[in-house]
Parts: sequence; C-alpha cells; structure tokens
Amino acid sequence: MAASKKIASDAAAPSPVLATPDYWAEACKHLVKKDRVMKRLIPQFGDAALQTKGDPFTTLARSIVGQQVSVASAQAVWERFVALLPRGMKPASVLKLKIDDMRAAGLSARKVDYLVDLAMHFEGGKLHVKDWAAMDDEAIIAELVAIRGIGRWTAEMFLIFYLMRPNVLPLDDPGLISGISQNYFSGDPVSRSDAREVAEAWKPWCSVATWYIWRSLDPLPVTY
Repeated sequence: MAASKKIASDAAAPSPVLATPDYWAEACKHLVKKDRVMKRLIPQFGDAALQTKGDPFTTLARSIVGQQVSVASAQAVWERFVALLPRGMKPASVLKLKIDDMRAAGLSARKVDYLVDLAMHFEGGKLHVKDWAAMDDEAIIAELVAIRGIGRWTAEMFLIFYLMRPNVLPLDDPGLISGISQNYFSGDPVSRSDAREVAEAWKPWCSVATWYIWRSLDPLPVTY
C-alpha cells in the first residue's frame, strides 16, 4: 500500500485509523503551479485531503453501494447496511446476512448479488491482496473487474481510496466530467478527450486533482 501518514480518528469509534497519502502536499504544490483551476480550488479546502481506512473489503463494498446513485443516497444506504453488521464490515459477516434484510436496507437485488460475490471472493482467497502493493494499476484493475459488479469505475475508486495511487483518472466518473465542465468549460458539455486534455497538466497527480474537482461539486469528502 502507498506510504501514508496516520490521522487521529474519532476516539469513540473503534474503526481503523484514517490515513492520508504522504505525497499530498507535493501534489498540491505541483497542481497549483501547473493549473489555473487547481490554483483557485486547492486553497479553498485547507488541510482537507483524501483519506482511507485502509480496508480493502470495505472500500470495494462501499464502491458497489455507491454505483449509479448520488453521494447522499449512497451514504444513507451504506449507513443502513453497516447497521446490519454490529461486528464490523467483514466478508464472513456479509455472507451470513439475510437477503431480505439487505434489500430492506435499500440495496437493489443486483447490488446484493454483487456484495455477496465480493464477500465470496475474499473468503475464498481468490484475490491477490498481498501482491497489490507491487502490482501496477492496470493489473489490479484486471483482477478486480473479474468480480461481478466491479467495472472499471469501481476498480479505479479502489485504486484511489484504498491503494491511494496518485495518478488515476476515472473518466467514467460523472462527477469528474461534470466538475471539469463547470470549472474549465463554463458548463458546456465535455467529452472524454476534453477531460484527458485538461488532465495532462495534472500528471502525475491525477487522483489528487480529481479529488479537488469532486470537492468543488460537494465540499463534504467521501471516505471509503
């Protein structure tokens, strides 16, 4: 996993300690120098930064829950789903849940299937979790998209929020495209090639720039 520094979490919560990437300050300095929009956006959010709890199953499960719904809707469903698991978000615990209870939490039948398949992959040792830190981005994406319900977008969210890879550009993310439209093109429609062209100035810190584009649309950061 990428080098990170620990941040104190809520003392009342037994959840894992939050972490933010060591490269964040260096990336921000680069982006402010190279990109006019980043020069305006980054100072608006002070010390806020990408954070992860460092748990691969939770990160992937939350990405599945967040597919094709708003941030607010995803958060509401996620909280109800987590409430079903008093012992924590663990693959074995998910496999013991009743489908009706998962559906009642607001999960679609398809997302229930996806979460169960994800839990089975972790429980069955089908993923090379210990090798991920040494694998390149595309190799990890290839492994993850073999799981039902995980497409390239979900795999890219995993690279950003769990492995904290610095140079991921999730072109399938509607928030990124919308944010580029609003911040760079005065709200005009934006193509994937337009987005790639904008992101040339972001390299090698596309993940960081993407995070700030998301914040420009919704100031409340998502922690996976």
